[in-house]
Amino acid sequence: QVQLVESGGGLVQAGGSLRLSCAASGGTFSSYTMGWFRQAPGKEREFVAAISWSGRSTDYTDSVKGRFTIARDDAKNTVYLQMNSLKPEDTAVYYCAADNRLHFPPVLVEEYDYWGRGTQVTVSS
Repeated sequence: QVQLVESGGGLVQAGGSLRLSCAASGGTFSSYTMGWFRQAPGKEREFVAAISWSGRSTDYTDSVKGRFTIARDDAKNTVYLQMNSLKPEDTAVYYCAADNRLHFPPVLVEEYDYWGRGTQVTVSS
């Protein structure tokens, strides 16, 4: 069983930056593909970014390409999401997730096995 805990959310002005962290415990972190999703009020949870177990492959949804960067530190069992040039439409609860299958990239909610509880990101205009 893998436990995931997100941190780093908050309130930021448009154009600002935040770095989200997701600390994992209880499993073999280095064997998991890790992903970030977000869910805005009244909307479905959507894929944001993923990084393969090796760290050599990454994938992003089109709306965040060039602004967000996903990275992992297996020594710290942590995955990060660096978010730059934030926009009001990035406002959402951001969730970290882990997938123990080999298919990459996993972009659907149902492809992930473990989820964190989320961290709120609010971008003011």
